[in-house]
Amino acid sequence: MNRPPPVQLSTLLRTAAGPWPTHDSAASRAIDALSAQDLPPHTLMQRAGRAVAQLAMALVPDARRIDVLAGHGNNGGDGYEAALHLHRAGRNVVVHTFGRDTDWPPDAAASRQQAQAAGVRIVAGLDAAEWSRSELVIDALLGRGLTRPASGELAEAIRLLRGHAAPVLAVDLPSGLPGDTGALEVGAPCVQARWTLALLTLAPGLFTARGRDHAGEIWWDDLGATLTHAGTPLPAAWLHSPVWAESVWPARLHAQHKGSFGDVWALGGGRSMTGAALLAARTALCVGAGRVYVHLLDPDAHRLDPLHPELMLADAPTAARLQNATVVAGCGGGQAIREHLPDTLHHAARLVLDADALNALAEDPRLGEALRDRRDNGLPTVLTPHPLEAARLLGCSAAEVQSDRLVAIRTLAARTGAVVVLKGSGSLVASPDDIPWINTSGNAALATPGSGDVLAGWIAGLWSQLAGARASKSASQVWPEAGLAACHAVYQHGLRAEQLSPAGDVLVASQLIPSRP
Repeated sequence: MNRPPPVQLSTLLRTAAGPWPTHDSAASRAIDALSAQDLPPHTLMQRAGRAVAQLAMALVPDARRIDVLAGHGNNGGDGYEAALHLHRAGRNVVVHTFGRDTDWPPDAAASRQQAQAAGVRIVAGLDAAEWSRSELVIDALLGRGLTRPASGELAEAIRLLRGHAAPVLAVDLPSGLPGDTGALEVGAPCVQARWTLALLTLAPGLFTARGRDHAGEIWWDDLGATLTHAGTPLPAAWLHSPVWAESVWPARLHAQHKGSFGDVWALGGGRSMTGAALLAARTALCVGAGRVYVHLLDPDAHRLDPLHPELMLADAPTAARLQNATVVAGCGGGQAIREHLPDTLHHAARLVLDADALNALAEDPRLGEALRDRRDNGLPTVLTPHPLEAARLLGCSAAEVQSDRLVAIRTLAARTGAVVVLKGSGSLVASPDDIPWINTSGNAALATPGSGDVLAGWIAGLWSQLAGARASKSASQVWPEAGLAACHAVYQHGLRAEQLSPAGDVLVASQLIPSRP
């Protein structure tokens, strides 16, 4: 039966509503078993191999020599199946096999036998002279089976592959990349793929930590499986879909006025750091907040922003004003932000805590208790830490946070009762009781001073616009709005970087501020 070809994931995310689930390795194995129940034996591997071969020929149609690196396992079986289809299509294909030559999984053993019977050339290991002529390499060494860094001949194969000139198509995962986390130990070998074809399920590690650097362009084939079985595992995380977010975002109506889009207060900007608070405030204004006030903590700061005179520079907000506002606190706040946090935590209707506000929260247990009181009182909060700030809040190291970003963000959201944005490659968004979201936009252009201030203001500006739509909702429904604003802001922030700098070249943070709502 002819099946649709693999789809480029970025296209799918931009055009279909989703949201799209990712599954860890245990869940993926369970889904594989459930899917196989409805199909004749060996069907999923046959479909996988056909998809790999189909994509290989589409990506490099003129490749005369294709080399497949096949490990001892089902990922290697996918490689043998792909080699069989490439051989039948007239390609000069060689399979380089690694690992023991017995006790193969049944499906993989069947695919290897069929490839041998069809005349596919199979050789043991790598011969530099032999495979130097390769014009495309298919990486089917490890896939989702990795539980520790590759070693021995597999590690050596990965290192040789990284030095090869031919482009690499990875099957399921770049070999060496942990699919559940995307985290790599220092010095651990990992394939650098130009393309990765994910099969049946999507691994969260492809999209966060080191995954995006190693996976290249991601394609996906669901192998025709429908995940409707009772007992299908829950996702480890959702991939953010802008189509879905925009479908639930309230439209700006003709009869609305500036008061309909809420007030934002930016509290921050201590001595020598006023620019951070202004970046946040300018962004909140430019993404559509109704009125934006700035309280700069530097007493000698100017009371006018000449670039955006629409901003209202003011004295510290009263409790009454905080009770009707979205507050973004901490951008460039230094030590001065600390004296404002108790009242802000107690009164602000909606609160985004960033930068020095997060550091104060980590150091002062009383502020942590005030944050939990907010949760108990139905007042929502968004925290926007980078890995080091998250580590301070969790009482661990940044390396520990990065070793499993999904565990870190779930822990932090549960501990604080807040929506958390864990920044970094593949930024994550999580609320205490929900499955996390992985952002799919952005590039290295975001690694610039002030980028986080822009993001904090972006979240506040979008969130303030949801306040009017919340009038008939109960406090228990506040969390989804905080998460929605955070997810949408993180995506738009990353998309802005992609549009301005597709290659990820250097930007300055003020360029990230959109020119209009």
